[in-house]
Amino acid sequence: MRAYELARELGVESKEILARAADLGIAIASASSGVDDDAAALIRLAYEEEATAAAAAAAPPEPAAVPAAPKPAAAPAAVVPPPAPEPAAPPARMLSLRPGVTVSALAEAAGRPVGEVVKILIGRGQMAGAAQPVPAAHLEAVAAALGFAVRLEEAPLPAAPAAPAAAKPAARPTGTVRRPPVVTVMGHVDHGKTKLLDRIRTANVVAEEAGGITQHIGAYQVRLGDRPITFIDTPGHAAFTSLRARGAEVTDIVVLVVAADDGVMPQTVEAISHAKAAGVPIVVAINKMDLAGADPYGVRAQLTEHGLLVEQLGGDVVSAEVSALTGEGVEQLLEYLDLIAELEEFSADPAAPSTGIVIESELDRGRGPLGTVIVQQGTLRRGDAIVAGAVAGRVRAMFDHTGAAVDAAPPSTPVLIMGWDDVPRAGDHFEVVRDERAARATASERAGTLRTKELVVPTAAERLQSLLDELRSDEQAELRIIVKADTQGSHEAIREAVGKIGRSGGRITIVHAAVGGINEHDVLLADATRSVIFGFDVRPDAKSRRVAEESGIEIRTYRIIYELLDDIEAMLVGRLAPESVERLLGSAEVRAVFRSPRFGSIAGCYVTEGEMTRGARVRLVRNGVVTYDGTIASLRRFKDDARSVAAGFECGVGLESFKDVKEGDVLEAYEVQEIART
Repeated sequence: MRAYELARELGVESKEILARAADLGIAIASASSGVDDDAAALIRLAYEEEATAAAAAAAPPEPAAVPAAPKPAAAPAAVVPPPAPEPAAPPARMLSLRPGVTVSALAEAAGRPVGEVVKILIGRGQMAGAAQPVPAAHLEAVAAALGFAVRLEEAPLPAAPAAPAAAKPAARPTGTVRRPPVVTVMGHVDHGKTKLLDRIRTANVVAEEAGGITQHIGAYQVRLGDRPITFIDTPGHAAFTSLRARGAEVTDIVVLVVAADDGVMPQTVEAISHAKAAGVPIVVAINKMDLAGADPYGVRAQLTEHGLLVEQLGGDVVSAEVSALTGEGVEQLLEYLDLIAELEEFSADPAAPSTGIVIESELDRGRGPLGTVIVQQGTLRRGDAIVAGAVAGRVRAMFDHTGAAVDAAPPSTPVLIMGWDDVPRAGDHFEVVRDERAARATASERAGTLRTKELVVPTAAERLQSLLDELRSDEQAELRIIVKADTQGSHEAIREAVGKIGRSGGRITIVHAAVGGINEHDVLLADATRSVIFGFDVRPDAKSRRVAEESGIEIRTYRIIYELLDDIEAMLVGRLAPESVERLLGSAEVRAVFRSPRFGSIAGCYVTEGEMTRGARVRLVRNGVVTYDGTIASLRRFKDDARSVAAGFECGVGLESFKDVKEGDVLEAYEVQEIART
């Protein structure tokens, strides 16, 4: 059986089973890993003994009877058999232990694994978990089996009550409850994404869609027992990433569907890159297991080439073998999703102000503007005033995925909303506001901001410069790139060569690399991840070129591989925070201060070093402390304006926006040079 099944059997969370197994010295990699019968029995016995001890401690009459326990002196008699054979065997090494020492404490004192102590106890017919005391009658025998003799010490009484107080777990934040996970299904075309969802939700969406291919984004909710799971069915990873490009981080888990008879295909690789860029857990669903040519092991091996190492091969990515046609393995896939949600502890506050994401929108002839949303925080209720982007509205009616009207939608619930003033954009955040007037005022303000942004679209060069400016302040600069090549050999050679490029304080991250032309998906991914696209012997198509121009995405194409690598290296060097070197231009001493109604305070100076230059940066130093740092606004030699004044001459200096100049101050003119790293 698997660890999560054992957790369900014992009525505890999977992470508790993993922790208990570690205490007992049992290695379990993850909650979906298998547990052999002996290990499962050991864990069950540990929980049974813990429950028995807790029940004994909770019963009021029992503690009174406990003092009488010393009466039966027959118990020590049980120790008599061991002393005869055992004392002769133990070596001279001595362990000083207190009465009631726990299994883990004994193992630590002896320098042995907890599991070894537990096995010795099992061999003597005793069951005790890592946190439970070693039975007094068996303590010497267990120590002897470990190669030690025991000397018992008296435990100070005050220390005992202090331990439970320190062991109290931290309280969970109030108001936050577990919410259903939001799952996005992605994969190659015709690998069965929609059929799998159709099997899960039992609604025949495929039959209603043109050509059997998903034409829109739909959100659905299914139940595993009493626990709901929300699914987003996208028309591909392009829509998934276009939502992310607008800041809509709505997905918690990605299900990557791969056909068992087809293996990893180009769009599968793209889906992997998009999911990794989102930074969410990935579950692999190996579909079409009902076909004769199904090869799940081959699929798992192919996935390792793209950085996905499944649990069966020693990795941490969960995979399930399913058939959307027969339903085989679908229940197990849902259990895996619920298990990941339990371990990740997705939570939300249903009492907070309601916010969420618009997933899909359309203009219906009969019902007007419609928008499908997923609630992320709070509870959305009928009658709430809402605003999404530059569109306001009031929730006139809400419908769930079955078409039934609902009055309230808790976190992670997808609902269709009627009552928008206009069609909202997919990917926009929505929020509940005080009333319709506030909603329309907020929407109007945002509309003005959006119009201003649309009038000024940054070019690729401007966007690249903007990224460089942002990275100048980072201690660890990162250049994200997308690489497309004409052949598999070129693709592998470029990846290997790029991996060898490095500079101190900077790194290159390959967000996506594949064979084929530069398409719209690549541009969308570059927009979402702020990456630069490099193409070797490939060109962007007209649509991707237009989208790149509209978004300001940098696309660079090459015919010679060394030029591509040199440009990547040069760009990485350019993106690293340059070294700022300060060069002193000149220094002058203030010997007199003159007041001018036109120029304010003029510092009469004597240039002691270098030269003072008009427009240069200058700092005023008073008693060794920098009092002002700004610019030389005016520079005069007698009554004439001067561009610069050399050392050994007098001049009048006017400082920009500063009048508190005093005799004895020192003016230092300087410039800062940024030197690119090599």
